[in-house]
Amino acid sequence: MFVTHFYEGKISVLSQLLVNLPTVEENIKIKGRKAKIIEVNQIDNNNYQVRIVFEILPKKQPIKELGKKKR
Repeated sequence: MFVTHFYEGKISVLSQLLVNLPTVEENIKIKGRKAKIIEVNQIDNNNYQVRIVFEILPKKQPIKELGKKKR
């Protein structure tokens, strides 16, 4: 069993106790968001740091209806 700490930049996103370590370039889902693993560092015998990058989603613009105006 390995203690894995997932980081995005300097922010700790998740800490988990895992049986299998994730590999580099693997796509995973954390808290409902897609992420890609960049780097895996071993700290101690059972402690690992995993660097991730979340997929950037473009913000959706609301559609304005031209015919309806508030008065």
